[in-house]
Amino acid sequence: MSTNLDASLASDTLLAAARRALGIEARAVTALESRLDERFAEACRACLACAGRVVVTGIGKSGHIARKIAATLASTGTPAFFLHPAEAGHGDIGTITRADVALALSNSGETPELLLLVPHLKRLGVPLITMTGKPHSTLARVATVVLDVSVPEEACPLNLAPTASTTAALAMGDALAVALLEARGFTAQDFARSHPGGALGRRLLLRVEDIMRSGADLPRVRPEAPLGEGLLEMSRKGLGMTVVVDGEERVLGVFTDGDLRRALDRQIDVHSSVMREVMTASCKTIGPRELAAAAIHLMEKHRITALPVVEEGRLVGAFNVHDLLRAGVL
Repeated sequence: MSTNLDASLASDTLLAAARRALGIEARAVTALESRLDERFAEACRACLACAGRVVVTGIGKSGHIARKIAATLASTGTPAFFLHPAEAGHGDIGTITRADVALALSNSGETPELLLLVPHLKRLGVPLITMTGKPHSTLARVATVVLDVSVPEEACPLNLAPTASTTAALAMGDALAVALLEARGFTAQDFARSHPGGALGRRLLLRVEDIMRSGADLPRVRPEAPLGEGLLEMSRKGLGMTVVVDGEERVLGVFTDGDLRRALDRQIDVHSSVMREVMTASCKTIGPRELAAAAIHLMEKHRITALPVVEEGRLVGAFNVHDLLRAGVL
């Protein structure tokens, strides 16, 4: 390409190529939906009945996709691992047991390294699920279940580099993992136990009671308290809101920065108004043993930045987005 090419023309060319590639891959994934039939259900049942692990294998670009599918299965309740087919022929084939299920990925269905595994799988009686772009290939003919992931064309303009075909295989792998996840009744708590490290693990394992403020750090006022007292409480506790409670600590409402702006818009008398007149009565609350992830979802859904924590109708804590940030869950 000439270095003197007009910059806008170069951008147009690049963007057009990218849009074409995305369009081809999107159509390849969409086409998979019409192919979901009893064979897919049979593949799911084979995995659900597996007393061992799902052995996912493939080589080249299919091998990269196979690794990802194995990781997704393992993290969503289906024990799985990736087996490199070339290494299998040099001793690693011993990792496959009679209790396992094999999932082999090959776009051509003629990958020699995968075909060499077939006799061993047959001797052990291991079910073989195949994802292939050639449903009449050698690998498809010897498989227990065939999942057709064929594509009419690759996104590569030469129709050579595995692009749309690998995307289709990856999407089918995700569909299999999700179907198994739902069939097993896999929960957010189960997912958390598989992801204990990093921000994701903290977000899923941490509970509201682990991050909330309580005791003297908890902003609260009575409904008959003057507005000025509520503002001082907000300022002292630094939560961006104060909870309005009755004599038995039952939550009656909250007062936030937004409530103050709305009160000023109504031109209320700051000196004579009391909290019950300016608070938001129908406020959102959460329980102390709810997951931090549930709190984040609630706050995002209702566009709020702080939440009171209530147990048996009584105030026990409160927290805001800064507390979530400090805990590393946001």
